[in-house]
This record gives sequence, C-alpha cells and structure tokens, in this order.
Amino acid sequence: MESEKAKLLPFYLVIDVSASMTGDKLKQANAIMPAVVDALSDAPILSDKVRFGLIDFGTDAQVRLPLCDLLDENVTLPALSVRGATSYAAAFRLLRAEIESNVKQLKADGFQVHRPAVFFISDGEPTDRDAEWRAAFADLTVNFPTYPNVVPCGVDQANPKTLAALIHPSSGPKAMQMYLMEHGQNPADAIAMIAEILISSMLASGQSMAQGSSGLILPAPQDLPTGISAHSSDDFV
Repeated sequence: MESEKAKLLPFYLVIDVSASMTGDKLKQANAIMPAVVDALSDAPILSDKVRFGLIDFGTDAQVRLPLCDLLDENVTLPALSVRGATSYAAAFRLLRAEIESNVKQLKADGFQVHRPAVFFISDGEPTDRDAEWRAAFADLTVNFPTYPNVVPCGVDQANPKTLAALIHPSSGPKAMQMYLMEHGQNPADAIAMIAEILISSMLASGQSMAQGSSGLILPAPQDLPTGISAHSSDDFV
C-alpha cells in the first residue's frame, strides 16, 4: 500500500528592502535565512514538514527564493539589497500569486498543504496610496480561499496601527498577532530577534505536525526575546 504523502506547511518571509533598510538593518535581514537553514540542519526531520520562500519588496516586489526545502543541496540563498520605496501593494500581489501557484503545484505533487504562514517585516510606512495597499491585502486575505496566516513584524519607524491592519486572521480562535520593536531598542537587533521568533515558530509548528497536529504555532508571550512585544489587532483599534 502506498504511504500517505507528507503534510507540508509553507512559510514565507516577506521583507522590506526599501532605502531606509540600508546599513545594519539590511545586514541583519541578510542573516535571517542562513539562521533558518542552521536551525533546520539541527532538526532535519522538520525539513520534511515545512517549505520556505522569500520575497522582498521596495519599489517593486521580487521572489528572491522560490518556495523550497531549504536543506536541498541545490538551494542558494540570495543576498538582499536595498531598492527605492516601500510598496506594500506590490508585496501582497506577488505573495498572492506565489501562494496560489505553489499550493496548486504541491497538491498536484500529491502533498497535503496546510494554510501558509507569512512573516511580514517592515521598518516604515507603505508608500502606496492607502486604498491601493488595502485592496491588495484584501485580495490576499478576504478574497482568497487559500489566504495565509499573516504575522506582521515592525521595527524602527513602522506604524503599529498600519501593521495591526495586516494581522490575519485578526479575530477568533485562530487569530494571529504581530510583533513590535519596543521603544529604545536597536532596529537591527530587533530584526535579529524577529528572526528568532520566526525560527521558533517554524520549529514548533514542524514538531507539532510531526506529532500529528497541524497549523501555525507562535511563541508564548513569556518566550519572546527582550525588546520585542506581541500585540493583537484589538491593541490598536
């Protein structure tokens, strides 16, 4: 009897590379993916449970690492570089297209696919018109059957009220939350801390799946690095 195909949880890191990310913030952003690979290398059984993709956005959005098994020997991690403005709309549109394509392909390959998880990191306000990025986000979430769980993460000049609008789902038993750099924290250090949260979530979710459970698991508030706080959408109504 043919064994059941694996259940996979797609993770996407969507990261701001606008001009304000120059310097130490970009350096820490470039350290995220190698840290994720190291964590999976220490727990290789979990690489059978998760797939990982990387999208960056500035004036436009680009797929820098298509969804993949990060421990595949053919995977080459990209080097991020800054470019221009901060188009949330471009990021949401590209993410929607990627999720739709990736999930369709994984299912065609016989895998069962859990709802994708998105960690969205930004250090500033979107430069799109408000109505434009909100419409693009609605197309990614409300108007999309394969909508992802979205976990916004803000550092430096990111507006908490703007990011709170990106928490999805924002209510109910499966509500997500967002992570914010606390006042006085170094932005580059905060990016490194958010990477810790991402890795912790990935490992916990993969371990849960290996034990027969499902879904995205976020760290408990008491397990967060000092300098980062967790919030629900209700905190910024």
